[in-house]
Amino acid sequence: MLRTLFFAAAFAMAFTGVVRAQDTDPENTLILQLKSGPVVIKMLPDVAPKHVAQIKKLVRDKFYDGIIFHRVIDGFMAQTGDPTGTGAGGSDLPDIPAEFSKVPFERGTVGMARTNDPNSANSQFFIMFAPGHFLDGKYTVWGQVVSGMKNVDKIAHGEPPANPDKIISLRVAADVK
Repeated sequence: MLRTLFFAAAFAMAFTGVVRAQDTDPENTLILQLKSGPVVIKMLPDVAPKHVAQIKKLVRDKFYDGIIFHRVIDGFMAQTGDPTGTGAGGSDLPDIPAEFSKVPFERGTVGMARTNDPNSANSQFFIMFAPGHFLDGKYTVWGQVVSGMKNVDKIAHGEPPANPDKIISLRVAADVK
């Protein structure tokens, strides 16, 4: 009986995550595949339209496939999106002007990395492990993890990690058949 209740509870939790992921707009939803499993990210085009457009272009060009998480700080965030793996690289697309908002940096928030120049975001992004309100209004928020945060938590930590995890694939949900 206890075993049956355990499996029923586990199924219900998994199903809830699937329903939440399915309730998002497929054109503004990303599916990030990590070795630990999938992560579903709801993009926020109403908050950061230029950032979402650039991310979608890069995703559709398969730019992110195979790129490592080069900076992963325990209790803070996991950063990726640099094809050189050093934190100094980006795509060939132009940098994006800042789209700062009042959306706070909470656990699962996806923000755009940049240099000291607020208008230097390009392809690097980060996923928050915990709230980081000191970033509010200073970095662009463009997405929110809606399921699979447990898989983000399993990304190898370090600056850089000794054995960095990589993005297996990153796809716009509308493109997944």
